[in-house]
Amino acid sequence: MPLSKLISSLPIHPSKKSCIPRLMRVMTQAGFFVEHNVNENELEIEYMLTDESILLLKDHPMSVTPFLQAVLHPILANPWHELSTWLKTDDPTTFETAHGMLIWDYAAREPNFNNLFNDAMASDARLVTSVVIEKCTGVFNGLESLVDVGGGTGTMAMALAKSFPKMDCTVFDLPHVVHGLQGSDNLNYVGGDMFKKIPPADAILLKWILHDWNDEECLKILKNCKDAIAKKCKKGKVIIIDMVLEKEKGNGESVETQLFFDMLMMVLASGKERTKKEWIKLISSAGFSDYKITPILGLRSLIEIYP
Repeated sequence: MPLSKLISSLPIHPSKKSCIPRLMRVMTQAGFFVEHNVNENELEIEYMLTDESILLLKDHPMSVTPFLQAVLHPILANPWHELSTWLKTDDPTTFETAHGMLIWDYAAREPNFNNLFNDAMASDARLVTSVVIEKCTGVFNGLESLVDVGGGTGTMAMALAKSFPKMDCTVFDLPHVVHGLQGSDNLNYVGGDMFKKIPPADAILLKWILHDWNDEECLKILKNCKDAIAKKCKKGKVIIIDMVLEKEKGNGESVETQLFFDMLMMVLASGKERTKKEWIKLISSAGFSDYKITPILGLRSLIEIYP
């Protein structure tokens, strides 16, 4: 879009027109836009979207805008301002220092934030699921049942249920998250607590769950997963979708993003992003005998672990 058309289409005060070229300049430098001259004889600049910024379009099927809106929301942004205070206390998270309770308790008490958080997780799930179904079909072939632990409103489970109609999918999350949600032929919703008991299935899916919790809490979750697949069959597995920190081998920008997510976990939850060595130790400590890591999701990997 030519700069003149962009300025005329924006609902801004005339006195702020000169600010738009400056904003576009910094966003171009950041990689959200590319620019070129409209033609060789004109000096007017035209802007085009990049692959990254296309994912920010609200009407894009893989839009990550809800995720960014949640991360930038004052409820999640304010804890960063309490970081120095938090370091002097024994509060488990900076979120609790800022809001007086854990993020999960806050979501249970505040419906608006709960909806904001669920929409954010759903937007991320749409993007991840599209890649998983396209490139990791073999992970799910032959499974008769799957439980998506912490599956939110069921975005990923719904897509898996549609792609694998012979596989029964269960979304397992806190009662206030799944309340009122309706299942379908091979999809259902169950409320509960993953720290107490997980419904039995051939496979247990943990998408972006374990990075929310410390090692002790992760061990409880993984041991419950192991019990769940043991009750169903002897050849079950746990499917983890999470980051594997590899700062020595990774792309510089990707590593930086992973490390920022690690800081996000430190501020909002009690968890962290883990290195391959840390994952192996956690998997072994939970009583699993083997694993397979597939780095197919950019920042994140798909990890299969076996009892």
